[in-house]
Amino acid sequence: MKFSSLNLNGFRLFYLLLFMIPAEIVAQIHDTAQIEDIVNDFVNLKKRGANLLGLCPFHNEKTPSFTVSPTKNIYKCFGCGKAGNPVGFIMEHEQFSYPEALRYLAKRYNIDIPEVDNETARESKQLRESLQLINVFAEKHFIENLVNTNEGINIGLSYFKERGYLEKTIEKFKLGYSLSEGKALLKLLEKNGYKTEYAAKIGLVGQRDNRSYDFFRERVMFPIHNLSGKVIAFAGRTLSNNKKTPKYVNSPESEIYVKNKVLYGIFQAKSSIRANDNCYLVEGYTDVISMHQAGIENVVASSGTSLTDGQIRLIKRFTQNITVLYDGDAAGIKAAMRGTDMLLAADMNIKVAVLPEGEDPDSFVKQHGHSGFEQFISNEASDFILFKIKILLKDISNDPIKKSNAIRSIVESLSSIPDPIKRSLYIKQCSQLFEVEEGIIISEVNKLQMAKIKQYNRQKEKENNSQPPPNSNKSPQLDEGAYYYPEEDDIIPEYDVPVINTEDNKHLHLLERYIIRAMLLYGRNELEQGQAVIPYIIQDLNNAEIRFDKQIYQLIFDEFSEGLVQQKLLEEPHFLNHSNMQIAKECTTLIADRAEPSENWFSLHQVIVTPDGKHFKREVKELLDRYKLAKLTKLLEENQEKLKQDLSDEEVIEILQIHQQLKKIQAEISKRLGIVIM
Repeated sequence: MKFSSLNLNGFRLFYLLLFMIPAEIVAQIHDTAQIEDIVNDFVNLKKRGANLLGLCPFHNEKTPSFTVSPTKNIYKCFGCGKAGNPVGFIMEHEQFSYPEALRYLAKRYNIDIPEVDNETARESKQLRESLQLINVFAEKHFIENLVNTNEGINIGLSYFKERGYLEKTIEKFKLGYSLSEGKALLKLLEKNGYKTEYAAKIGLVGQRDNRSYDFFRERVMFPIHNLSGKVIAFAGRTLSNNKKTPKYVNSPESEIYVKNKVLYGIFQAKSSIRANDNCYLVEGYTDVISMHQAGIENVVASSGTSLTDGQIRLIKRFTQNITVLYDGDAAGIKAAMRGTDMLLAADMNIKVAVLPEGEDPDSFVKQHGHSGFEQFISNEASDFILFKIKILLKDISNDPIKKSNAIRSIVESLSSIPDPIKRSLYIKQCSQLFEVEEGIIISEVNKLQMAKIKQYNRQKEKENNSQPPPNSNKSPQLDEGAYYYPEEDDIIPEYDVPVINTEDNKHLHLLERYIIRAMLLYGRNELEQGQAVIPYIIQDLNNAEIRFDKQIYQLIFDEFSEGLVQQKLLEEPHFLNHSNMQIAKECTTLIADRAEPSENWFSLHQVIVTPDGKHFKREVKELLDRYKLAKLTKLLEENQEKLKQDLSDEEVIEILQIHQQLKKIQAEISKRLGIVIM
């Protein structure tokens, strides 16, 4: 096979990274990792026959289409089309490289990975790992300060105890303390060989006038963990009464911390959120900690910022139900409500509970405990839209301008609701409460929705126009510390055989798809006279000197062929756990797509598909015949076009001879299929 320089460079980097982990360990990880275990860490799954079903974590949906097959050890979303094995899921979900995903699974299943000396690969991932290690070191340092230094015990630990935090709560959230000394952490980092510039990247070290110093000083420390439990950032609260000192300071965004994709407490809360099918949303770190200590663990904090789409998707992985807890301040409630429309747009079921004036979740749960809190929620939590209408009605009086503005605010929220039935019911209630004709509200909602659609289309058009040309030879740029994996167009060998590009390519690709599917599903099954499906198909297509049009299928076919040369009949696991993620994804999709075709499927595509495989012998033979017939038809059409050109007599005779041979073969195949060629 020939590869362009672009493709070859991509493959070199890919395999340099891959071979950091010995092949036998890679195989052990693939054999050990169970898809239901891995997905269940991130998605709320429910039993559905032999499979598990849940809401897709990769796109917004209200009807579950994300399926996990424990027997096949794969996942497939029938909404967005994403599919793969446990390694592929972790790569997609956590945005990990292939080696990173393998290491994640190895750690989860206690599989030891021996270190392999590979300088190029080590350098490419050094930054992210170094930042992570520094954060872990800092977290331990802050904990040590809190419990084993006089300053930490007298200031930090006494503060936490004054708030009523138990020792197990402090340990659960890994709370700590940063010393008042200006270089306490910096000295330890340097002593232990950590780079100052890396510590500065994640905000642990400040730099000014060519000098470095501890960024967090004399503060109680709240580590922020990602969904997997890794510490990715810190928040430090001052205990000083100096009004010029900011109450909280936080880590900056970095390669390992993106603020709008993280919620405080999500690691500690995810299991409880799934179990309770509800998530409480609060504002502060102490709210989360106090509620956990009271036994209310399905709670996360937005950390004083407005909710983002990334944070909402994080919650929606575990539940569609969210209860927002507001403090009793009226101005604060109105400000907080402005960001709630994004929850509506995500089709979340939102309830709101306003705590008594002067209370926040931290103080309320300390005073009333678990049972008191649950009773309060039961009595006071109300639907968000109705709550918003109630709040706005209070300020209207008899002022038509205020009433008009209030209605427009509600209409804005209503236009965000994707579910038409839910939206219709809210419109009816809004009409009654505001004493406005229902048709007027419907009209305004429709206008806003149309405006949003137009804005979205303009944005997509702008993005599409900004994309580089599809045939650009520009090499892909590698982000520092990132890994490059070739896409389908990058892994295409440069075959000497011309590729047919016609309007009917989709039909050819469909036939090719089902031929590969048959090799995956029935490969070892005996087709005739002791010959299995895989060698039968390979021999049949090689005898006809046919290559696939869609190159990903040709790559898979070639791998089956190479296996046969080595006297191996490659099976599903080989392809599902393939190091080339494009092959793994394509094969997973082929295996997962076993849906019953519609009644007119055969009449449209002339493709036999039997989901249960009962008639695989007829299916395989007819697929091959129909595929060869489709190829022949294209060749005949090309010959017809050639005859229209200005050719010599010899060229015309040669084309006509080829044409007659092709017609003869076409007639033989048509007769077998019972098709009349006009």
